[in-house]
Amino acid sequence: MNILRTDFGKMPDGRVAHLYTLTSANGLMAKITNYGGIVTELHVPDRDGHCGNVVLGFDSLKPYVAEHPYFGAIIGRVANRIGGAAFELEGKNYQLAANDKSNTLHGGKVGFNRVVWDAQMDSSTLRLRYHSPDGEEGFPGALDVTVCYMLTDDNALRIEYQAASDHLTPVNLTNHSYFNLRGPGSGDVLQTQLQIAAEYYTPVNEALIPTGHVAPVAGTPLDFTNPKAIGRDLAAAGGYDHNLILRTGGDELLCGARAKEPQSGRVMEMWTTEPAVQLYTGNFLDGSLRGLGGSYHKYGAFCLEAQHYPDSVNRPNFPSTLLVPGQTYRQTTLYRFSTL
Repeated sequence: MNILRTDFGKMPDGRVAHLYTLTSANGLMAKITNYGGIVTELHVPDRDGHCGNVVLGFDSLKPYVAEHPYFGAIIGRVANRIGGAAFELEGKNYQLAANDKSNTLHGGKVGFNRVVWDAQMDSSTLRLRYHSPDGEEGFPGALDVTVCYMLTDDNALRIEYQAASDHLTPVNLTNHSYFNLRGPGSGDVLQTQLQIAAEYYTPVNEALIPTGHVAPVAGTPLDFTNPKAIGRDLAAAGGYDHNLILRTGGDELLCGARAKEPQSGRVMEMWTTEPAVQLYTGNFLDGSLRGLGGSYHKYGAFCLEAQHYPDSVNRPNFPSTLLVPGQTYRQTTLYRFSTL
């Protein structure tokens, strides 16, 4: 693999953000900017051997600095939602930014998706680092985060995360790429066949905050234990924005999801060490955003965000997201591509 660095644009404060182009011997190509750690493009072959981009994004920095729905970004300090934009830890209440009605979403108003990361590269790895100071977005403790991107010999984009803190603090990192295996702007993803290794999910209230219960997917629109078209039960689900509990978690990488696109013949597998995945189907894309593939419309992509459960910091019965000083947070997720 080789990596090429180019200028991507200037931040409002004058700093230059860079774009890193990773290319593998097998023809995979990823473009990643150190602004937000965003995967701007990911090119993989179709069944005829033609490489094409499969993620939604933009070709310049400016629209990323403006408002957009987290296209391709590293999400942190805590991915997903925290109910009431608050939590209690060691007897102290922490108030966070309420950027999703009364809740905190994806780290707050200035999450990891909106900062410039320090970047280093060698022949095989793009390594991004960020120091989140104590109190940033209301979270306790200084947090040092490293995220590594690499393309593997078996046609995968591999993402490795590490973090350490000097104070007990919640951490839940993920990548928020929007996938369309026909290509961005090529229409909806309703015919994409999806299978997810999840027999349970976390029900939510009207604000999309977990009730604290765990329920079986059997008999619900969330049952992807066998492959089915994303659009088959989408109306009954009201669009997907749900946390599914994977038969994974721990140090071992296991396959959590598999998507097959019948027209292009592309197949994508998500392998992860995380205990859950947030399935999202671009419910709030409205056509007003124009990117690499034209306008991005509702259901024009799907996200498979490997992570811990939403609102875990307020749910002691959920797997813990608390990082203890002296310990290291680790997470690995990869998206592997093949063809039918």
